Amino acid sequence: MHYRHWVRRNRGKNLKYVPILERHSVKVNLYVKWKVLAQFKSAITLSVGTDPLDVLRHLLYFRAHTEAGTFMLNPGTHIRRLVLCCAILAVLWPARSSAADWTHFGFLYDHFDLTLQSGHRTEALGPLFYLQQSDTEKLWAIPPLMSNLSDPGTQRHEFDFAYPIMTYRRYGTEWRWQLIQIFAFAGGSDPEQNQARRFTLFPFYFQQRSPIPDQNYTAVGPFYGHMQNHLFRDDIFFVMFPLYSRTRKADIVTYNYFYPFVSKRYGNGLTGWKVWPIIGHEHKDVTYSTNGFGDVQTIGGHDSRFRLWPFYLADDSGIGTTNPVRQRAVLPIYSTVRSPERDSTTVIWPFFSHIVDREKKYDEWQTPWPLVDFAKGEGKTTKRVWPFFSQAHTAYLESDWYLWPVYKFNRVHSDPLDRTRTRILFFLYSDTITKNTETQHYRQRRDFWPLYTHRQDFDGSSYFQIFAPLEPILPTSKSVDRDYSPVWSVWRGERNPQTGASSQSLLWNLFRHQTTPKSTKCSFLFGLFQYQSSTDGRRVRLFYIPVLNTKPGTH
Repeated sequence: MHYRHWVRRNRGKNLKYVPILERHSVKVNLYVKWKVLAQFKSAITLSVGTDPLDVLRHLLYFRAHTEAGTFMLNPGTHIRRLVLCCAILAVLWPARSSAADWTHFGFLYDHFDLTLQSGHRTEALGPLFYLQQSDTEKLWAIPPLMSNLSDPGTQRHEFDFAYPIMTYRRYGTEWRWQLIQIFAFAGGSDPEQNQARRFTLFPFYFQQRSPIPDQNYTAVGPFYGHMQNHLFRDDIFFVMFPLYSRTRKADIVTYNYFYPFVSKRYGNGLTGWKVWPIIGHEHKDVTYSTNGFGDVQTIGGHDSRFRLWPFYLADDSGIGTTNPVRQRAVLPIYSTVRSPERDSTTVIWPFFSHIVDREKKYDEWQTPWPLVDFAKGEGKTTKRVWPFFSQAHTAYLESDWYLWPVYKFNRVHSDPLDRTRTRILFFLYSDTITKNTETQHYRQRRDFWPLYTHRQDFDGSSYFQIFAPLEPILPTSKSVDRDYSPVWSVWRGERNPQTGASSQSLLWNLFRHQTTPKSTKCSFLFGLFQYQSSTDGRRVRLFYIPVLNTKPGTH
């Protein structure tokens, strides 16, 4: 009876190899036929503590015995065996050493510390996935499809899907979700913590709901509706637009009939009307206001009118101030501007213009504007003959170009800010330097479309990227950096002089080199070659197998 139970428990086992397998940490299903095992269809269970070299030895051991058997292996067996070996090694290597040490498999998978800031980053499948953690900020992306950034420390959350088609932004209590800038939800709270929610289907439907009834509105364009804080107006009401609409901006209310042809305007000391383009008139009296310091300020009045716009224009502005301006124009024959600070005369606009600016102290001739322009004086100097050359300088601004748009230079100087930008053929080449004249620190960005982009911040940290088709055109877009730059950045170089760290990456970490003051790491060709050196010594791995491990002071 005992013999029968022993046979039943071990039926189908290859008992010849039980002692060998029990000496290792690999658990193998022994109830599998040899031919199936040779074709790598056996069920192998690997524990976290399994040594990858034991796995490799087992696979090679089974190979020797199966090939000595009575059946033939098909040619694909060797390839499948190699793939299985690499997959097991990729899974087990991080488990037997720290994640930042040897998890380097080229663009298949890589994990490394950030260079320009504290934190770490994981990349997989080339440019198609990455995960980054820095302080309280967490970022993951599947370029170029989507990205998600969250930072509880600053109450910020940004999500992009096929940017700019769909985006979500939240800063504190303010948030907005949009689809191609037509379909949008938004919300937030005012200083009294009253929550408001807005929905927009531009330009057909506008809605807001708030605990304060006066802030609720609904508009169904172009039929009927009421809106607040839209289209550069504080309040808008319309019925069968453009037949009738009423808008308000500050204290000025405008009634439009058959917009933009007929309108009336009312405000603080202001009245006006027009039947455009035939006739129109608007008048505003001199008014006064008190600023935040308790001082009374004079707000100048004006009187404007037109006949057969734009042929006859008359405008008197600054009434009641120290610089009243009188302007008359019968276009295109002549136009004049007269004031205590500035005179301007134009004949056969825009061919002949003469300007005398007594406030800024310069004299200018435009013949015709803006193609030929010459100005000279203390406040402005200009020499321009388009498209051959131009030189225009003021106390704070400089603008020079030659063979426009081949070369263009701009500068803004107002201590402590000094900003220069040099461009060749618009976005083909651009070099922008922003300098703090007090600390002498500067930030620089250099783009050569579409080959590369280079950035250096005030602290000296720098970033270099090869291939940049969108970055020079949209230099301030963080979404482009998150969603699209990883796709085409075949080379990335970073340097942080504050920490002494630097890194270089080729073809999405097919080659990666990273240094700090205390260590150097290098990985090449899916991690088949890896080198590390630190205060603990030097280590080298070939085909994921350690071949060198030296301690400090040894050779």
